[in-house]
Amino acid sequence: MITTTHELAATCERLSQFSFVTVDTEFLRETTFWPKLCVIQIASDEEAVIVDALAPELSLEPFFELMRNSAVVKVFHAARQDVEIIYHLGGFVPAPIFDTQVAAMVCGFGDSVSYDQLVNKITGERIDKSSRFTDWSRRPLTEKQLEYALADVTHLREVYQYLTRELEGKQRTHWVDGEMDTLRSEETYRSEPEKAWQRLKLRIRKPMEFAILKELAAWRESEAQSRDVPRSRVIKDDAIFEISIQQPTSSKALGHLRSVPRGFERSKQADEILAAVARAHAIAKEDLPEVPKGKPMPEGSGAAVDLLKVLLKLKSEQSGVAAKLIATVDDLEKIASHEEADVNALKGWRRELFGEDALNLKKGRVGLAFNGRDIVVCNQGEPIERVAKQRSTRAKPRKPKTV
Repeated sequence: MITTTHELAATCERLSQFSFVTVDTEFLRETTFWPKLCVIQIASDEEAVIVDALAPELSLEPFFELMRNSAVVKVFHAARQDVEIIYHLGGFVPAPIFDTQVAAMVCGFGDSVSYDQLVNKITGERIDKSSRFTDWSRRPLTEKQLEYALADVTHLREVYQYLTRELEGKQRTHWVDGEMDTLRSEETYRSEPEKAWQRLKLRIRKPMEFAILKELAAWRESEAQSRDVPRSRVIKDDAIFEISIQQPTSSKALGHLRSVPRGFERSKQADEILAAVARAHAIAKEDLPEVPKGKPMPEGSGAAVDLLKVLLKLKSEQSGVAAKLIATVDDLEKIASHEEADVNALKGWRRELFGEDALNLKKGRVGLAFNGRDIVVCNQGEPIERVAKQRSTRAKPRKPKTV
């Protein structure tokens, strides 16, 4: 267990000599806005260490230097929350990074496979998950917690090496590289108050209601960040919607709302909420924001989306790539509704794998048919028997093997 800056600096210097390191974190977030980092685990091919991020005499700067080192690949599983912590504390996004969860979806392990499932399928080892939700801020950590923490990075070495071999063998390394763009973008980890309304599922119809909602969401985001408390501790989503619709202009009116706690109308926060409502009311009618609305789908396109879902499932099974990585439901709806939709499913490797056939299916150039229990894609007028024969001779994707 590393507890001093000197130990951490010496360790990170050794780790920086390797081509990759595996990284994981343990944190708490139930009562705070920002995650409270408790433990960092790092491993190279030769060693694995645990860093006590709460140690009073520890600076994390040596760890940040390692995360900035462009010669070392930083390997995570489901990287987003770990990277968010580093971005919040260090002000940067580690680079280069590799997410084994994304790579696993490209290599035939299904949608969002968990770490313990991936470890078991690749190495045959089983991870004891009983320490996962323990209090990582309490000291000393138990032997069981330490074993669990180390397992999160030691097995990850084998997982990473296996997946990189699979990607190279399937010539899909560049597919995963493209998926890392979102994880590498600082935009992914910024909590900007003016965009906080996008977290809410809109249940309003009028521009003034939307203007108030945007003001309230921005205020709540700023308040939660400054107080370091969860958003719901400031004000719940239901209250934001009710205030946006009822538009109270006085403490008395605010206190009459069902979603507002009794006595809240006399608080400082209540005054700030009323000020947010007033700011929205001050906007000229012609300048009010337009309520976002999805474009209605053309009549009959619902059946087309259902057909595209069948094609997507077929392509996912044939290629071993998780369906949600190939195309989203939104992608399918746009493909069904527009001649040449601007969606990821019609770009790059996704177009080659799925998008081209999706467009041809929509235009009637290919069809879907049953051949026994299988569904096959066939050209218009082409005998199913010949298509089935071609399909049976096509190389099947390799299944993961235990190593």
